[in-house]
Parts: sequence; C-alpha cells; structure tokens
Amino acid sequence: MLSFLKSYTKLDQNIRYLLFAILNMSILDGGVFLILNIYLSKLGFSDPQIASYVSIQYLMSLVIAIPLGMYIQTRNLRPLFFIISLTYPLSIVLLLWMISMGQTQLIYLCFAVLGLSLSTRYVITIPYILRNVNKEQHTEAISLNFASWSAGIVFGGLLINILKRVNASYFSDDKMLICFCLFGFISLFSLLKIKGKENIPTAKENKNKLLDYDWRIIFKAASPILIIATGAGLTIPFINLFFYNSFGMDSDEFAILGVITSLLIACGTLLTPKIKQRWGYQSVTVTQSLSIIALIGMASADFISHLQIGLYIAIIAFVLRQPLMNLANPMTSEMTMYYVGKKNQEIMSALSSSIWAGSWFFSSLIFRYMRQLDISYGCIFYITSAMYVVGVFLYHLLIKDYYLLKGTQQDNASMLQ
Repeated sequence: MLSFLKSYTKLDQNIRYLLFAILNMSILDGGVFLILNIYLSKLGFSDPQIASYVSIQYLMSLVIAIPLGMYIQTRNLRPLFFIISLTYPLSIVLLLWMISMGQTQLIYLCFAVLGLSLSTRYVITIPYILRNVNKEQHTEAISLNFASWSAGIVFGGLLINILKRVNASYFSDDKMLICFCLFGFISLFSLLKIKGKENIPTAKENKNKLLDYDWRIIFKAASPILIIATGAGLTIPFINLFFYNSFGMDSDEFAILGVITSLLIACGTLLTPKIKQRWGYQSVTVTQSLSIIALIGMASADFISHLQIGLYIAIIAFVLRQPLMNLANPMTSEMTMYYVGKKNQEIMSALSSSIWAGSWFFSSLIFRYMRQLDISYGCIFYITSAMYVVGVFLYHLLIKDYYLLKGTQQDNASMLQ
C-alpha cells in the first residue's frame, strides 16, 4: 500500500539532510503563517496596517530574486542555506522585540529581513536539487521539498494546540513564535552534516549577461505563474484574518484547520510522482480547476458568515482547496524547469520567486486598499478565483507546448541515430 514511498528512501543522504533542514525552517513557516497576522490583529493593528507590513516582505523578495538568480549561476549554494538558517529566525525575534518596544517603524525593517531570507531560500532550493540529485529522482526530491511546508504546518498546528493546553495563559502568541524560532536555528545543525563537494555548473563566457537567456521561452513559462501568484496574493497571506474577522476563529482553532489541510497536502504531494507517471502533467489543470470551485465556495461562505452553515462551508472549502491546488506545485515546477532548459534554470527559479514576491507585494497593496474601502473578503476571493481560471488555462497551453516540444526533440534525436 505504501510502496510509492520506496522511491524516496533512495535519495542521497546529503539531500535528506538538506530537506530535514528545510523541514525545520518550514515548521517556523507554519508558526508564522498560523499565528503572526492574528497576533498583530489582537494588538490592534488593522488589516491595512498588516497588509502594509506584509507588502514590505514581498517587496524585498522582489528586489533580491533576479540579482540572486544571476549571482548563483556558478557559485556554491550551501553557504546561503547557512546564512538564512540564522537570519530567518532572528528576523522574527527582532520583530517581536520591536513590537514590545512600540517601535512600529522598525517593524518594516524586520519584515524586510524576513523577505530577503525567505526569497533566498526559494530561489536556491530547486537549483540545488537539480544540480545534486540524479535526474530520475528530481520529482521525488522536489515533491519532498514542497511536502516539507505542509509538514511544517502540521507540526506547527499540533505544537500550538499542545502549548495552549499545557498553559494557555503563559504561552501567548509571541512566546509561541519564539518557540518556533528555535526550529529555524536547529536547521543549521542539519546543514552542518552535509558532506562532500557541491556540484557547481562550469562558468561560461557571457553566461551572466541578460541577453544570453532564452527570454521568449522564459516569459512563456512564467505567464501562468504571474496570473496565479497575483490572485493568490489577494488571498493566501490573509486567509487567517478572514477566519478570525468573519468567524471569530483564534490562532489555536485555525491551527487545527492548518493541520488537517496540511496533512492532505503532504499526502497528495508525496503521491505526485505516481500521479505524474500515470496521468502526466495534464493532471495539473484538473486538480487546479477543482481547487477553484472550492475557493468559490469559501468566498460565498463570507456572505452567510452570520449563519452556522457559513462556517462549515468555509472550513470544508478551505480544507479541500489547498491540497487540490498544492498537489500541482511539484509537477509545475519540474515541468517549467525542463521546459526552459538547463541554461535557463537558475534565472527561471529566480524569476519565479520574483514573480511570487512581486505579485504578492502588489496584491497586498491592493488588498489593503480594498479593505480600506470595506470590500468584503468574499468579493476579494472571487477576484482570486477569476485569476486562477486564467492561470490554469495558460498552464494547459504551456503543458501542451511542452509535450509538443518534447516530442519534436525525441523525433530529431531518433533521426540522428
């Protein structure tokens, strides 16, 4: 029954150490995702204020991504993992300190460091895997990378509820965030266990010049990411605020939702290699389309939030939407990297991170403006749904083009034999 897990055991030990470090950082991700916005809201920060802080995080991610993608072309990536294992948790500790000191302007600086740390991790992880893992195991390694975020949410949600049950009065939101920061520091010890030399691409003349990349192919591969990321930026960073403000759901209750959802995401992500093997990349558009239906249901629940059934609909839709959308992520990442070709992979990874950061930066500003106009969460989620429809259609076209290109390359290769 669990035979599909055997392929994961064949991964190199060094990659497993890296993925364990990423898992620990993902546990910190989980704590930040489940707690931070609600904590700020409890302290009296309005939705527009929170959106303003979050926008700085994504602005810094946008600024660093492309230059970083060019910088890492022929360089060792491992030292960057060491750096972010320190700067990421430190940014949260400093953020909590600035809040306690009432230094609201310095909060922006903390979110900026947070954005730089997260963007660096997102930019370098996939290229590191592609460089240091056999091609036959790319899907497994990438799937585990995506599953780690879900596992982080699961562990984080369980830890929040355990701490609340142990001593709810002592373990306030800020103290729980400090606990989560410890996992960020623990990731450093896992990184120190990685041995051997890292595979680094050979330097090529003019490789770092912008004109040397296949921009037409890169932009075509990036177009669905841009649309989906922009829509997601209106929803995902503020989903806990939706449940808190519309249904009165506190961080420990939202954490339970996060645990259930992330367990489904993790299971689905680990099945990705088998799904790809059986149905190919076209299965991406099927699961994403189903997730859009669930998002529309969650948006509709906002308009009946005064009724008990509204909460039930929102919970069911939330639990279904994320696994269905996230199931496609390993496949879209892998297919996109193969589509752009080896020489474009680092810049594609950087551009993808930059798109997500830039889109979420502008989306958070739009969200802030909409909430200032008292536009409901439901209407905002409807806009996200419409953008998802366009993005999924673009993925459908991209996947068709990928298979067409792949078939042409195979035909040419067979003619040369």
